[in-house]
Amino acid sequence: MKKFNIRKVLDGLAAASSSSSSSNQPGTQRENDVIQETLQSDNFQLCKTVRHGFPYQPSSMAFDPVQKILAVGTQTGALRLFGRAGVECYCQHESGAAVIQLQFLINEGALVSALTDDSIHLWNLRQKIPAILHSLKFNRERITYVHLPFQSKWLYIGTERGNIHIVNVESFTLSGYVIMWNKAIELSTKTHPGPVVHISDNPMDEGKLLIGYECGVVVMWDLKCKKADYRYSYDEAIHSVAWHHEGKQFVCSHSDGSLTTWNIRAPAKFAQIITPHGKQPKDGKKPEPCKPILKVEYKTTRAGDPFMILSGGLSYDTVGRRACLTVMHGKSTAVLEMDYPIVDFLTLCETPYPNDVQEPYAVVVLLEKDLVLIDLGQIGYPIFENPYPLTIHESPVTCVEYFADCPAELIPALYSVGSRQKRQGYSKKEWPLSGGNWGQGTQSYPEIIITGHADGTIKFWDASAFMLQVLYKLKTAKVFEKARGKEEKPSADIVDEDPFAIQTLSWCPESRMLSVAGVSAHVIIYRFSKQEVTTEVVQLLEVRMQCEFSDGDSPDPGGERSPTLPTPGASSSPQEGEPPTQPSTGNNASDGPRDNIPCLQVRSSPLKQSPGYQVELVIQLVWVSGEPPQPITSLAVNSSYGLVVFGNSNGLAVVDYLQKALLLNMGTTELYSPSDPYVRQPRSPRKSKQPSGALSESNDGSNTSEDRCKSPTSGSTSPCNSDDERKQKFIEKVKCKSRRFSKTVANDFARMSRKISSSGEQKPDLELGLLRWRSLKCKQRCFLSEGKSAVRTSQKRACKTLSEPDYNAKDNSFTRSRSSSVNSIDRESREAISAFHFCESFPRKTDSVLSPCLLVGTTQGAVMMVAVSLPPGAAQRLQQPVGISSCGTLVSLKGGILTMALLDSTGALLPPSYEPWYDPNASDEEKEKSRKRRPASPPSSQEGQDCQFAVVCSEKQAKVVALPSQTRIYKHNITEASFVLRADVVQMAGTNCIACFCANGHIMTLSLPSLRPLLDVNYLPLTDMRIARTFCFTNLGQALYLTSPTEIQRITYSQETCDNLQEMLSELFTPVETPEAPNRGFFKGLFGGGAQSLDREDLFGETASGKASRSLAQHIPGQGSLEGMKGAASGVVGDLARARIALDERGQKLGELEERTAAMMSSADSFSKHAHDMMLKYKDKKWYQL
Repeated sequence: MKKFNIRKVLDGLAAASSSSSSSNQPGTQRENDVIQETLQSDNFQLCKTVRHGFPYQPSSMAFDPVQKILAVGTQTGALRLFGRAGVECYCQHESGAAVIQLQFLINEGALVSALTDDSIHLWNLRQKIPAILHSLKFNRERITYVHLPFQSKWLYIGTERGNIHIVNVESFTLSGYVIMWNKAIELSTKTHPGPVVHISDNPMDEGKLLIGYECGVVVMWDLKCKKADYRYSYDEAIHSVAWHHEGKQFVCSHSDGSLTTWNIRAPAKFAQIITPHGKQPKDGKKPEPCKPILKVEYKTTRAGDPFMILSGGLSYDTVGRRACLTVMHGKSTAVLEMDYPIVDFLTLCETPYPNDVQEPYAVVVLLEKDLVLIDLGQIGYPIFENPYPLTIHESPVTCVEYFADCPAELIPALYSVGSRQKRQGYSKKEWPLSGGNWGQGTQSYPEIIITGHADGTIKFWDASAFMLQVLYKLKTAKVFEKARGKEEKPSADIVDEDPFAIQTLSWCPESRMLSVAGVSAHVIIYRFSKQEVTTEVVQLLEVRMQCEFSDGDSPDPGGERSPTLPTPGASSSPQEGEPPTQPSTGNNASDGPRDNIPCLQVRSSPLKQSPGYQVELVIQLVWVSGEPPQPITSLAVNSSYGLVVFGNSNGLAVVDYLQKALLLNMGTTELYSPSDPYVRQPRSPRKSKQPSGALSESNDGSNTSEDRCKSPTSGSTSPCNSDDERKQKFIEKVKCKSRRFSKTVANDFARMSRKISSSGEQKPDLELGLLRWRSLKCKQRCFLSEGKSAVRTSQKRACKTLSEPDYNAKDNSFTRSRSSSVNSIDRESREAISAFHFCESFPRKTDSVLSPCLLVGTTQGAVMMVAVSLPPGAAQRLQQPVGISSCGTLVSLKGGILTMALLDSTGALLPPSYEPWYDPNASDEEKEKSRKRRPASPPSSQEGQDCQFAVVCSEKQAKVVALPSQTRIYKHNITEASFVLRADVVQMAGTNCIACFCANGHIMTLSLPSLRPLLDVNYLPLTDMRIARTFCFTNLGQALYLTSPTEIQRITYSQETCDNLQEMLSELFTPVETPEAPNRGFFKGLFGGGAQSLDREDLFGETASGKASRSLAQHIPGQGSLEGMKGAASGVVGDLARARIALDERGQKLGELEERTAAMMSSADSFSKHAHDMMLKYKDKKWYQL
């Protein structure tokens, strides 16, 4: 354990490492102020945990009817395995080639996969993380189809050339037995039959193999005689073949939408042909061709007619019709429409034996973006309710937030309101996929994932214990009017598609307050309630956020620009003295530039709000002089203060959602104090009159492109250390000279503003002049009731404090700021707000009492402190205005600000204060019982002593600043060549750290407060902006990102979680007894009518068939060997589970041996009895009597 003495650090006595440096400031800490950092590198390890969601771009599917496990392969080489609810597994082929086909070794805990790179792999599913045991790579032929008979170890592989090879799945070696295409087809055939599209053995005779070729030829191959018994030919291409369980008939699906039924002993002509969706001509001619039937399955039942299930085959005149699954049962035909194209389907049957009556009970349909299970046992074929989290992509995900260690009562509360949203009409039967077991880990803290979507919906997911289950779904689009036709579409829209898409959100788990920002520049604030209400009028607040580039002169109605700013002693022009005009409510796009028009129209009719999240307030940004509102880049809500703050490239706005009032609407550049050394004020290059002088030239020279670091994510620039030392020193001297005078005047303004806002007296002329300038600089408006007009006026007065430019100090600071970016506007983007953090801190260096504050971070690396002045009591809170005042820049970093946090003097995290949740629709008595006062502030600082630390992380750096002295004590350059995409201050192993994800794929953690590097792993290079948009860290070493449009990948950077991962993961394979084979019956056993077995070892073994060509395929040993598999599982639970499995398997084998021994004894007794009867019958007869 390493101890860090802050006093020594501040005195400059601590040594600076190569990667972090500490500033030397006068020591203000006491001797006993020591922060002990317990986090070490041993606490961190990075690994993937689980993957949730629908398999992206699925390509194939297989089912184990005994283990009840479903496997899905994808076009990216991924495998997803599903069992009972909560049992999921993900694994990946290294090559990334698409999966053609999957075959289970039924009830053996193994799976064979065939890929488009002509390789086959054997996966071991008896371990929690499946691994490849063997691989075989074909060199000369392309794989098109594979088939593994039940309880067989010989795998048939069909190729593009029409040949069939045989592989031993135990050793993964090729047999010398090969079925060549030229021997299978007739010698008179002049053309190649095409690739093999089907392989299956006769259900009643394992020695007969049915081979289907693409051209329409089907061959019955005798494995023993090595010749073709029968050949069946049809003039349409074949897509699939299905057997009747008695082995006397099979059905083929063709490219013209027809189904042909063949008797195996009558190859000359098909027994029946039907076109399920073709129009039958009256004259008996051939039906019109339809689309190809891609797959057909033929399943029999004991009590009724067989099922024939097929995909495709629709008529060509059904243009635009969705994909369908056709279920033909007896005389009835049901056409089931699907939401997406069908990739594959499988019929689930009671028996794994192909020669037994199948008794189908469900159909699994794999769609391009969904998985559907259809109940065949109920009228109308209802679907099963899917327990897997496969609806993440129901609408494209636009933002993700992850919360670990949430309040315990939160998940039950969300589940109770979300359970009322479930659809009806599902099958009443249990989910058929019931294989596997849940993990036995001890990780039990509540976790919640929130996803925002393109259609405006927000989904809350229970992510506890490595599972994922949807809890509640919120539709934000209900707040607005429904979309109209294209001809009536409002021209004020700034997005053609998905106008309700979620841009960002801010959620307080303790108070359950939710704030959502959409792409149409709107913010919605929600409260959580368990009672249903009907809102007659949705509360609306419209905000006009405008950032003028000229030096305070706004465009007047005539289009002229005033050359100078209004000064306190000068009289303003009539246009400047007028207040902002009232906004128009209609669309005036036809009359001129759109102005004061929101992008969306809020619902005017009463809104019925179900239990759950209910609208408190809607905030909309409006068009300004023909320019659409800028997208909202950051958002924060605080239930303790009753405030929501949001920002964009124009500035920020603070809204009191309790009083439904706009408190502050300020441009980004105005947040800087007049004496701020970091101030950057972009000015319009169109302005003809610009101040010039040696100071402005020098300052502009210091901000050249050489001394700025570009921020790839925001497109903005940030200050760096200048190479020109002389210019920098000169500028710093001027800044220091102007700082003292400007600060004095600014403090006078602050005192004056506070006095006016508290007493309600009339403003002096100076304040009136400032208000006129502000009303033209950043026009703001909000729709409030008439009774609140006076409140709004006092709020405006309270807002104008330290952020006002000091006109008396014009020559010292304001003139410098005006000219700082005259020539750089062409190479600089507008500075946007990138981060917020509510806290209780010291707004100014001279403060010794904690007060509510707001930290504001920008895309150019500046962190500003904004003071919040709340009314003293709860009663006054709803009556008196909240004061907001900017206190200047706290610290500046390279790159845009990503995250901010506060630590106390012991290094513990100081979370934002919150108000415990209460039901807003409950009675006043219940509200008072559940509603508590805001948490008390921590002890105030003593004179000259720091007791807080502000942690700030940007795209390039991390810094720790002591408060209230505002001295930097630690600094760490995170990356030089790349930039940080996501950073969060998280709790880990009882303490805190910074977790960062860089664009170069590195995941790093830094200790707090010393910023020591603890973890640096090259995990995932940024290949998709989706990862950058959705990557997020949370407490207790958890993180996630959207790895594909349909899947969420969860990872951990905790060593403890990695150590316990084996125990926490679900188990796929469970020992299950294989069902008994179907009874052959007495007569079939007597006359040989039952299924005939085949000793494949005699046919395909090396002694009988010889060795295969070594150049045909290459064997590759897998990483998941038996020894490695045994060593992979660790822990007591794993040992016990393995012992239990071994005992179960041993007992199963002993039971099978006992059954076989009893059967042999019974057979021997029967034979002995028959032999004795024969002996008695012929004992006394003469030879001529026989």
